[in-house]
Formats: sequence, C-alpha cells, structure tokens
Amino acid sequence: MTQKNSDSKLKIIPLGGLHEIGKNTCVFEINDEIILLDAGLAFPTDGMHGVNIVLPDVTYLRENQHKIKGMIVTHGHEDHIGGIAFHLKQFDIPVIYGPRLAMALLEGKLEEAGVSDRTELRPVRPRDVVRLGKSFMVEYIRNTHSIADSCSVAIHTPLGVVIHTGDFKFDHTPVDGEYFDVQKLAEYGEKGVLCLISDSTNSEVPGHTPSERSVFPNLDRAFSQADGRLIVTTFSSSVHRVNMILELAKKHHRMVFVLGRSMLNVIAHARALGYIKCEEDRFQPLRNLRQYSDRDVMILTTGSQGEPMAALTRIANGSHRDIKVREGDTVVLSANPIPGNTISVVNNIDKLMMKGAKVIYGKHQGIHVSGHGAQEDQKLMLALTRPKFFLPVHGEHRMLVKHSQTAQSMGVPAENMVIIDNGDIVELTQSSIGVGGKVPSGIELVDSSRQGVVDRNTLRDRQQLAEDGIITVAAIVSSNGKLMTPPSVDIRGISQTLNIERFQSKVADLIGRILRERSSKNGLEEDGLKSAIESELRRLIRKELPKRYPVIVLLLNRVESPNVGKPAPKSNKPEPVLTAS
Repeated sequence: MTQKNSDSKLKIIPLGGLHEIGKNTCVFEINDEIILLDAGLAFPTDGMHGVNIVLPDVTYLRENQHKIKGMIVTHGHEDHIGGIAFHLKQFDIPVIYGPRLAMALLEGKLEEAGVSDRTELRPVRPRDVVRLGKSFMVEYIRNTHSIADSCSVAIHTPLGVVIHTGDFKFDHTPVDGEYFDVQKLAEYGEKGVLCLISDSTNSEVPGHTPSERSVFPNLDRAFSQADGRLIVTTFSSSVHRVNMILELAKKHHRMVFVLGRSMLNVIAHARALGYIKCEEDRFQPLRNLRQYSDRDVMILTTGSQGEPMAALTRIANGSHRDIKVREGDTVVLSANPIPGNTISVVNNIDKLMMKGAKVIYGKHQGIHVSGHGAQEDQKLMLALTRPKFFLPVHGEHRMLVKHSQTAQSMGVPAENMVIIDNGDIVELTQSSIGVGGKVPSGIELVDSSRQGVVDRNTLRDRQQLAEDGIITVAAIVSSNGKLMTPPSVDIRGISQTLNIERFQSKVADLIGRILRERSSKNGLEEDGLKSAIESELRRLIRKELPKRYPVIVLLLNRVESPNVGKPAPKSNKPEPVLTAS
C-alpha cells in the first residue's frame, strides 16, 4: 500500500452531493495528483424550464485536468455515473475503475455520447486493489444497496486510509445473496481509518432500513389480487427490485412486456452479468400483447417518478401509442417519489384512477424500501471503521448535521468533523481536519438535446417568459423619422387585463416622440435608436403593468423615405432585438 508521509496534505473537494440529493461528485487531491470518485447528475427543479439534466460545475477539473490520474466508481446509479459522458466532452480521464454492472451501463452511455475513446473502462470485483498515480491505491469493498454490484472503497493515501461508503445500507438478506463485506470494514477499523466519508441520506430516520427482500410478500399479495393486466413501475436501476418483480411474474404465470429504454437497457446488462435470472421466453415484444389474456400480462415500465416523457406518464395521459389504461387494470408503484417529484407522481395516480385502474402505492403498502441506511446502519458503519475524522456527505444540510450528531454519539469528537458545501476544500492531515478554501462550484444545465449547456441568462429569460409573459412591438420606420403605420403590439402570457388599443396608442406616441427627437435635416440618426425605444418601452410597461416584468421583443423595419405611404418591400425583414425588461 502507499507509504505514509506526515508532511502531505490530502484535499477532499466535493463538487456535488452536498446540501442536495444527487450529482454526487468528489475530488481527492494530494501531491499534484487527482482522482475522482463518481460523477453523477441530478434532475431539474420546476423553475428550470427546458432543462433535462443538472450537472456540477467542473471548472476546477477543466483547469487541473493534467493532474487527473483516473476515476473510481462505486455503483451504477445515475446520480453517481450519469455525468461522466458529459464531463468527458470537456476533459479526458485516463482510466475509470468500477463494478461490472456500473461499467456495463457506463459503456453504453459513452458510446452513445461519442466519447468512449476518451477513457478506458476497467471492471473490478470486490476486494480488488487498483493503483491510480503514485499517491492512491483503492480497494473495493462489497456493500449492499438498491442496485446490484455496489461497493464502498478504501482509499490508501500517503496520510493513511480514507473510507468512502458510497450509497449503502446493511441488508442481511440480500436478494442476490451478496452480503456486505463487514469483515473487511472491521479489518480496516482494527488497523486504523484516518477518515470516514459516509452517506447521510437517511440520517434523520431512526432504526435500521429494512431489507430489500421485505417487499417481496407485499408485492406477491398485489400480484395475486390483480384480476386484469398488471402494470408495474419502479426505478429501472433497482436491479434487485426488478429481479423480484420478474420472479413474481413467473410465479403468477404472467408474460412480461417491458416499456422504457432505460428499463430495457438495465435488464439486458443485468441478465448478461447474472444479476437478473429470468428465462428469455418470459419476455414478449409489445406487438404480441393482444395474443394474451389480461390475466396473463404484466407490463414493466419506467415512470415511477412522474417524468414527463416516461412510459407510465404517457399511459396516464392517454398519449401512449400502444397502451391504454382500462377498467380492471392494476397499477403498482414500487417506488417512493424523490423530493420534488411528488406532484407529478400523484397527478399520474389520479389520472390512472380516473381511467378505471386500481393503483397500489404509498409507504403503507410496504412495496418499497430505501437503499440508504438509517441511523442504526450509520452507527454500525462508524462502529466497524472507528475513524479518527468524519465527513458526512450525500444529503441536504439538516441530514449532514444529524449524521454528525450520530457520529459524536459514537465517540468521534466534534472538532474531528466538518460540515461542508459543494466546492469547499477539506484539508486533511494526520492530526487535523478543516476547510482550507473553496473552488468554483454550482451547476451546469443541459437541455433535451443532451449537447447544449443552458446558460444562466437563457434560463433567466425562460423563467421570465413563464412568469411574466412577452410583449412584441413591431414598427415600420422611414429614414426621415416617420412612423409609416401604427405599431403592432402582441401580448402573450400576461393574464392581467390591459386595454390593447390604449396601450398601442401610447406605444405609437412613444416611438413617434423618439423619432422626432432623433430626426435631423439629413434624416434619422439611427445610432442607439433601438436601445432608446426599448428603454422607453420598459418604462411604459412598468407603468401599465407595475407588478410584471415581461420580456420585450422589438421589431424595427426601416425603409427609405421615398417609400413612405407605400407597402414596405418584402425583402426588408424585421430585425429582432430580445431584451429582458
């Protein structure tokens, strides 16, 4: 392992996953060498119009890409690997190590994005040890989570061992029979762990998180009580859950029809690696649906979070091309809404019920459990590893605070831990932990093209359009400073009553006055004309609509004076100017 050096200083820099849920991304830096741990994405909030994906700001990595020695991936969830393809368009990563399922899922993402030549993917197994640069060696430790092939990691540095839990819970009856390697954690705890970096998602939840297997009897009951078609949704990446659902489909003699690209993709990779065991002829293409009676059909679909384009949402809206909900269908939602998705999910439930479906959902049904450890799981992790220093990650602020309190109850002194935000530089030595500065942090927004990054000005304009609407003013102006016709005014997205004729007259007076002021014997002075009209339009609109700030689009069509009174030539196109009021 790496030789200890008390003069070194390890920097731990989270770029995502702090004070939030999602886009988990962490930088480890020592001796001018950087390794990355995971690079996830998050999903947009309601105010992020037209945005599909939220990524962390990776300015620091772009500026220091010459230091990057590689990446370690803990598991295959989107909030841990979903950003990698986007980052590879900005900088190379020499090598990426990760569990087999995560690497299989990532390989498809990189090929689709056209960046598979910008890194090398190397699958690893639990207890494999890999070297990155001169300063880092990493051992993979099997853990249990809601996706198969999930690991914690022990990072050996010149200062000592840092353990990053990744996402975890202690599941003593795992669906795939792969147990958490608590022996290896205990070994590290016995030898000495310098710092534990631990998942805080469920730090406010008392007790232990139930085993994934605990949902099986409740799903079995829902299957047995369904007389018609079964439509089941869950996270596509919840491989253990999907495996149980397919096991129940076999038990209840139902053929499986899979909807959703991500669900198809995960099932294909998980079956190839042996994490899902279901015979090939159990799956049927959608075109064969009508060949089976309702009692023999199970539709497994994406859309558990109410995503606008997901299959279940389109089914609920009645816009799916092949599946229409009808009386007698049973819909099973084997997932809880992520914070921020609740409204979308309950809207879908309402629509499905209105169409006659029986919908089984909610915590009281016992058909979903979390993949993250609760307080007692977190205590067990602390007891096994016995860290000198502690860093809570992966959670909103209150979760980080609660997790730090749990660590204190387990004997970690308050001065041996810090609560940080994205971009903070945690400086770790053999005798201290503290925050030593900050790197650029924030978010990058990607639209539906998956190519273009939405800048803040564009997002602000979209937000303004959504909240305050748009006013378009079009005017034809002669070169001698005359309005050829009354200006045309178009108002969209403004619910406040406005007398259009009176407003249009005021706009005409305003433009006419500015034209007279800027006219001379030699004609119209055009320098700054548009900005002058826009400025006066803003003042007028704020008088007429004092609580609204609509976007203003000014279209000026300038023609030569001899054409005054005649229609403007068709070749003269309006010149758009977009300004935010």
